[in-house]
Amino acid sequence: MFGKPLFPIPRSPHGRNHSTINVTTMGTLFLLMVVLYGSINSQQSETSGLKPDYRLLGRPLYKLDINWPKYPELFSGEVFGVAVNQYAGVVYVAQRGETVPKVLVFTTDGEFLQAWNTSTLEMPHGIFLADAATNPTVWVTDVGNGPYGHSIKQYSPSGKLLQVLGSMGEAGSGVNPLQFDQPAEIFVHSSGEIYIVDGDGGINNRLIKLSRDLEVQWMHGEKGQGLAQFYIPHSVAVDNYQRVWVADRGNKRIQVFNSVTGDWLGTWGSCFNEDAPYSVRLTPDQKYFVVVQLNTNQISLLEAPPVGVIGQCQVVSVIQLAEDVKPHLVDLDLKTGALYVAEIGAQQAQKFTPFSLGTGFLQDG
Repeated sequence: MFGKPLFPIPRSPHGRNHSTINVTTMGTLFLLMVVLYGSINSQQSETSGLKPDYRLLGRPLYKLDINWPKYPELFSGEVFGVAVNQYAGVVYVAQRGETVPKVLVFTTDGEFLQAWNTSTLEMPHGIFLADAATNPTVWVTDVGNGPYGHSIKQYSPSGKLLQVLGSMGEAGSGVNPLQFDQPAEIFVHSSGEIYIVDGDGGINNRLIKLSRDLEVQWMHGEKGQGLAQFYIPHSVAVDNYQRVWVADRGNKRIQVFNSVTGDWLGTWGSCFNEDAPYSVRLTPDQKYFVVVQLNTNQISLLEAPPVGVIGQCQVVSVIQLAEDVKPHLVDLDLKTGALYVAEIGAQQAQKFTPFSLGTGFLQDG
C-alpha cells in the first residue's frame, strides 16, 4: 500500500530482473494473492458481531484482540477512560451511568477481577495509573456536578479513596486552594510531578503542572486560539525529552510545551482538519503518538519527532472504527505495547495488539 510490493519480482542469478514471468510463476503468485486476500477478509469478518468492524489504513501496526475481555457483557455504561498497570497485568476501565459500577478491573488477558462500587465517583472522565512499579495508585478525574464532582481523586488498586485534589462539589478557578471545573485528564510522571488539563467544557481552559508535593509549578490558563491558549484541553502526556503534549480539542490541534519551564514549543494542526484530537499517548518506544478522533471514529498513530524538533505532524497508520463507536481516551501497556481504547458509543473498551515484535513498539527488557 505504502511502498514495497506484496511480492518481489524474481531475479536472475546475476541480479538482473527477468523481463518476463512464466505462466507457472504467475499462477503461483495469483494463488498466494487469493490466500492472502481470504486471510485478510477472514480476520475482518471475525471482528463483526459483538465487536465493531474496523479497517486499517496506512502502515498496519495494530490488530484487534477479539478475545478481550472474555466477558464484554460486563460493560454496562458509557466507557470514558482506561488505564493499564503493565507490571501487575491489570486494566482499569472507567464508565458512567446511574446504577453502574464506575470502574471495572480486568487482567490484560481479559479475565474480570472486580468492580468498584464506590459512591465517591459521579462522572469519571480520565483515568491514570501512577507508580506502577512501586506503589500503584489510580487517579480519576470527575466532571460531575454533584457533591463529589469537579475534582481529581486518587484510589488504591482496590478502589479505596486515598486523597482528593480540588474542592469536591465546587467548580472554581482557584490555585490556592486548588479548584477545578470539569477536569479532563491527569498525567503523573515517574518523577512524581503531575500534569492536569482542566476544562472539559467548564469555565477553565488550563494546563497545570504540580510538584510531587502538589505545589503549582507553572500554568497556562487563557481561553483562546493563540499560542499557549486553550479551548477544551482534553488530554495530556509527557515524553522522554521534557516535552508536554496537550490535545487542545476545541482548537483542533496538539500543543507542545517544555515540561520544566512551561515554555511553548510548537503546535500540530494539519492532521486534524476533519476532527479534533481527543487523546494523546505515546507508544513504549516513544516512536508514535496514539491520537483518537471521536467524531470520525479513528485511532491515528502519528510519528513522534526527535528531541529538539517539533515540525509538522505525520500520520503513519489509522484504525478506522465503525460508525458511532465514539472512541474517547486510550492507554498503552508499556511492557507489551498493547493499546486499550475506551469507546463511549459502543459502550465498551477494546484491546489492540502490535502486529509483531518487529514493529519496534516493545521496549528493551
